[in-house]
Amino acid sequence: MRLLSKIVLAAVLAHPAPALAQAPKKAVAPAAVQNEFSDFLTKFRAALKADDPAAVAGLAQLPFGSDEPVRDAAQFRAKVYTPKFTAKNRTCLQHEKAIYARDGDNNDTYAIFCGELIFTFTKTPTGFHFTDIGVND
Repeated sequence: MRLLSKIVLAAVLAHPAPALAQAPKKAVAPAAVQNEFSDFLTKFRAALKADDPAAVAGLAQLPFGSDEPVRDAAQFRAKVYTPKFTAKNRTCLQHEKAIYARDGDNNDTYAIFCGELIFTFTKTPTGFHFTDIGVND
């Protein structure tokens, strides 16, 4: 009986569960989504390089935010652009790689991490838009 127990234990230890043996797969955007986002990001980065809050607001999904939604370009500049798009963050957004994922609603999204902030871009029926700034915790 002891021999049988040892054989069973050895078999279990020799064959780890498949879920443990496989690394989680990284999400990869379809080529059409990658191309569409690349075009959007080129425009977004050009607006940042020009330090043009109105152009960035034009690439954002308005109303922007959920606490006190920003409804127009003037509010966007005052409440979002000026405090969040510092020179340091604009430089970061120019150079950091965007990371693809699917959100809880199954939308294609990209995020760029800059220090304590996460800048999120979401594919909508009208194309990609800048949709959120979150805290990088």
